[in-house]
Amino acid sequence: MNPKKLIDLSHKLDPSNISIYPGDPIYTCTQTSTIPKDGYSVHTFSLGSHTGTHVDAPSHWFEHGKTIDQIGLDMLVGRAWVIDLREIVERGERKITWDHLSSFFAPESESEMKKIVVIQTGWSRYWGKPDYLQHYPFLCRHAAQELVQCGVEVLAVDTLSPDEIDGPGGYGVHEVFLGAGKVLVENLNLSELESIDGKVTVSFIPLSLAGSDGAPVRAFAWFE
Repeated sequence: MNPKKLIDLSHKLDPSNISIYPGDPIYTCTQTSTIPKDGYSVHTFSLGSHTGTHVDAPSHWFEHGKTIDQIGLDMLVGRAWVIDLREIVERGERKITWDHLSSFFAPESESEMKKIVVIQTGWSRYWGKPDYLQHYPFLCRHAAQELVQCGVEVLAVDTLSPDEIDGPGGYGVHEVFLGAGKVLVENLNLSELESIDGKVTVSFIPLSLAGSDGAPVRAFAWFE
């Protein structure tokens, strides 16, 4: 590893500026010990396993699926392919289909296996605002199926979910990816990847929480 620059891909956890999936626990950070009183500072955190930028393990959807501490680190670090779909989102399209992605996986595009795919929609700019939770871009089930067929093991998005949670499509992407033993990364902050469309190396290492269905991650990227 010889990075020229590290790029933070995580949203800062700030109770005053955060987007939470409807129904999930709120995030709190409370100081329980202070230097003037105790001689040291300690904070207590309260958050859900899917708070902020985080990884979904298969057990998030399937009772006997792998938990977050059972996911191999080598699956979550490596060369990623950034697919820039901001143009279609700016046109008002919300549903991402295989037609939007297929050319990226055409035989003539590149022979190297694309195990980590990052979808850039520009939605990071709405983090902490009501718009972040509403009418965000999402993938259809068929697109997810094709991605898995192409060997994608990690699908990372800059939105609340790769699924349309308020629509008729259900949770097809979660079912397809997590059902195949793959993982999802949600709520990425891609604002510093604004000019990037192509390959970058990423780390999506989550907290090793025994038995958990997901965990927050300090995601970052670099160019070598």
